[in-house]
Amino acid sequence: METTSQAVAQAPATEGGQQVPSARRTVDGYLQAPFPWYGLDEAFTGPRWLMQVGTAADGAVEHGSIGHGDEPSVRNEASEDKEKFAVVVTVAANPSRRSADGTGLMEATSVSSAAWLAGVGLLSFTWPGSMDHSLRDDWLDQQTETAWALADDLDGSDWSTLSLPVDGVPTPFHYRESEFGWVLAGSTPEGVHVGAYGRGMSAYGLGFAMIKDIGAYA
Repeated sequence: METTSQAVAQAPATEGGQQVPSARRTVDGYLQAPFPWYGLDEAFTGPRWLMQVGTAADGAVEHGSIGHGDEPSVRNEASEDKEKFAVVVTVAANPSRRSADGTGLMEATSVSSAAWLAGVGLLSFTWPGSMDHSLRDDWLDQQTETAWALADDLDGSDWSTLSLPVDGVPTPFHYRESEFGWVLAGSTPEGVHVGAYGRGMSAYGLGFAMIKDIGAYA
């Protein structure tokens, strides 16, 4: 899936720890998406924040992430990690299609796409404690390839099945844990795939819901 990520400014926190929007422009990329966004359902009452959207070569928004809980920093698995967060990734369910300029085909998206984006997302906030700073890029490259291989084999032994509510309906997800956190991925009836990753917050009690007004984040 050839996409580029468009960073979205993180909202600063108030004294009470709740996120407040820094500028309406932060939500612009999300508003351009032709598909609905998903986040944790109303059972989650903590902070929520925009992260980034990913676009295709023609500029069309294909996926994006919404954060919940503590804004994660890069941490190593050997450190005492008190951050509790879950990030929900929404991916447009697109078939293989011709690019806007007619010069080639765009890759289809699938549950594997959501699993890969979630896996790579978790890696972006992980730092192996025993590794020299200069080697992290090589480590990330290797782990990214591993994340793709795992996402491409959702029926493999590395994954289990977890049923979680999506808009109140029990929905099967592919789920795996690692020393870095957890990753899951599934599909919704609304024409999107949903991936998620987190650390310090159990995936077993989560539920997902369509965000009724993403503009409320602005």
